Amino acid sequence: MVTKTIFKKITQLHSELELKINQVYDDDGDIVKIAEKSLILIDETIRKLKDLITKHQFENIAEEVYFFKKLKPQFISKFIYYSSVLDIESHKPDVGNKILKKYYEAEQEKLKIFYVEQSEFYSYYRRDATYLDHKIFIRNSYDLKMKLSFGFYNFDTSFTTSHDHIIAKLIANQQFDQYLRKQIEKLSENSDGTAMSPVVWSASKVALVELVFALYQTKCFNGGQADLAEVVRWAEKSLNISLGNYHKTFGEIRLRKSDRTKFLMLLNHNLNSHMDALDE
Repeated sequence: MVTKTIFKKITQLHSELELKINQVYDDDGDIVKIAEKSLILIDETIRKLKDLITKHQFENIAEEVYFFKKLKPQFISKFIYYSSVLDIESHKPDVGNKILKKYYEAEQEKLKIFYVEQSEFYSYYRRDATYLDHKIFIRNSYDLKMKLSFGFYNFDTSFTTSHDHIIAKLIANQQFDQYLRKQIEKLSENSDGTAMSPVVWSASKVALVELVFALYQTKCFNGGQADLAEVVRWAEKSLNISLGNYHKTFGEIRLRKSDRTKFLMLLNHNLNSHMDALDE
């Protein structure tokens, strides 16, 4: 099987996984159960991914680097993220908001330690540098003088490189930090009696779903790493609204016979009209 075909299959696997995880959020409100169910789905998908790659010989270095630097971390980061969520929530003490807030803040401090330990590679990753890619994202091609991933020798060398796991960890940590921030914000709001925002969404829920999906597909959140469910929850919380079964709503939007993105078109029209009026 050629690499191009495999990459298409991988993209499809990732899309299907995200859809399944989003459905888990729709079906259950308990974050511990959500994390457990999501981990099962992610594990099944990673096994399929591994079957596609372990015996595959990439046609060139660029393709192999792309898989281990860009594609594989998308899957592994999800497993790390939901493992972290499951661990912290299943061990969460039954205490007051003040102590619970410190509990979440302690987890944030652990993330800072990881960033310090990986500061050199984190800089390389953030700058989207490539000069070391041929060493750190190619199987069985690593430099012992470089800092390797924790537990590197425990990994299957046909499905890992020296640094792809670190990228997955960085992505997962960014998502986990956002999760911790949300939990801390909730606890702070509950303890200080912060008033609800006076800004209320007054257009239709369908219009908001259309907007949220557009923002998600444009990768406007967390560098494109945020899950759709996270974006929806953010919109619901920010605007104090429930979007219900947003997958069903989006399906109805897709079935429109004309102007499927009519709300986005309305936004475009109104903004351009306003700028035209200012130009007069």
